[in-house]
Amino acid sequence: MTNSSLDTYPKLLSLAVHEFRTPASVVGGYLRMLQRDGEPQLSERQRRMVEEAEKSCARLVAIVGELSDIAKLDAGMIALARQPIDVFAIVEELAAHVHEAADRDVKFVVRGEVTGAPVSGDATRVRQAFDAVFRAILREKSGPLTVVAERRIDIVDGRRAAIVVVADDESVQAAYAAERGAFDDKRGGLGLALPLARRVIEGHGGRLWSPAPKVASADSPDHLSRGSAVVSIPIE
Repeated sequence: MTNSSLDTYPKLLSLAVHEFRTPASVVGGYLRMLQRDGEPQLSERQRRMVEEAEKSCARLVAIVGELSDIAKLDAGMIALARQPIDVFAIVEELAAHVHEAADRDVKFVVRGEVTGAPVSGDATRVRQAFDAVFRAILREKSGPLTVVAERRIDIVDGRRAAIVVVADDESVQAAYAAERGAFDDKRGGLGLALPLARRVIEGHGGRLWSPAPKVASADSPDHLSRGSAVVSIPIE
């Protein structure tokens, strides 16, 4: 990519954000007015249709917000907050509220180190990043099954790092020990939360990866690569 392309990219994203956000906000506003001030009174069927349309519009607005954050991070227009946080404590707190696959009899548990991962970082964005990674992995699962987020401390790229391995209960060590591969952050159903999560993790000096994919077949699908993730963040 040329320097000219690099300069144009954030401008293009910024323009796209503006062009999408304005009409989406207007449509959302009118839908909320219909819900509140419908005259004549909406039928039950019409009310449900308007509610679903408003939810979809709100989701579009949220995606535009994520696109805006990506554009600003890539352009260096916003900086991550720097405050004392503990990565492991954030994971513990967050995991209690993740129920992405509970309806498919998939349990999500946390184990390993409880605290001891001090970082100077952005608590809100780190929480959002882990939430996106957890949900991405859980969306791949069907039960009965237990998915684990295991916290450990190890040396990564020559530095002590907080490690969080997300995988099936029996596959945690295999996921961590496998050759590192690129994490697929282009997954449907999550908006732009994963590309944003990767940037936040990297903005803290960390890495997000999955086990390198192996040649899969109908008899031996590669569940480990798609269904596992590893996050490492250097600790102080």
